[in-house]
Amino acid sequence: FIEYVLGYQPCNLCLIERIPYGLSIILITLSYFYKKNDKFIILLLILTFFFSFAISAYHLGIEQGLFEESAVCGLKNTTGIISKEELLKQLQEKPISCKDVTFRIFGLSLTSINILLSLILITLLTKIYISYEKNK
Repeated sequence: FIEYVLGYQPCNLCLIERIPYGLSIILITLSYFYKKNDKFIILLLILTFFFSFAISAYHLGIEQGLFEESAVCGLKNTTGIISKEELLKQLQEKPISCKDVTFRIFGLSLTSINILLSLILITLLTKIYISYEKNK
């Protein structure tokens, strides 16, 4: 919504931070069809959101100036380039920096919100995983 409707362009780390949410949708869908493996899928979800937390913490470190921007921040998707004119056009565009916060909600960057969300989900999923046998 923020990218396509409001017009804010994400940096590469922001795009990477979306991956765990897509993966979690796939895992939850698998859980619906394969109820026998619920506990394993919950464990995979915990690991998925731990990855989300780690990437977001690294991104926040870049935003706060604790870390230097890595090569990931400068990479651009070039799969759609078919002509030299298109390549020149992309080279002239200024890439979105991972350290620049372009959108905030209640004064928090989306990376900060993702860290909080990841921690909440890790905590809830861990409680579900621990109490899984009791609730069965």
